[in-house]
Amino acid sequence: MPNAACPFLMFEGNAEAAINLYVALFSGQVDSMQRYAAGEPGPDGTVKLASFTVAGQTIKATDSFVKHAFSFTPSVSLFVECESESEIDRLYAALGEGGSTLMPIDNYGFSRRFAWVNDRFGVSWQLNLS
Repeated sequence: MPNAACPFLMFEGNAEAAINLYVALFSGQVDSMQRYAAGEPGPDGTVKLASFTVAGQTIKATDSFVKHAFSFTPSVSLFVECESESEIDRLYAALGEGGSTLMPIDNYGFSRRFAWVNDRFGVSWQLNLS
């Protein structure tokens, strides 16, 4: 589909570590990964452009070599429909490790089990078990 939209995550040097975590947690796959080479604008070996798939969603990512006055914000998050209590518990623990909890796992009325975390890279995840 030529006009498909997909999330694009901009990291500052740790894109590959984040991609590896997400692919492992969601049994996903790295579809492509281009790295900066010596002499190119970005640091040698960092991610120039990557495409990966998790939970059926294609996501693109890069390592920005330019320092920006902004980073990830919970205003935009990845929303995951979990299939079981064990899955939401596993994802909550793994994604929350080294990150921060915005909403701990609980019944909030709109969902019998919901959690919202920022992972160690700053990416925001909403986990839901209807």
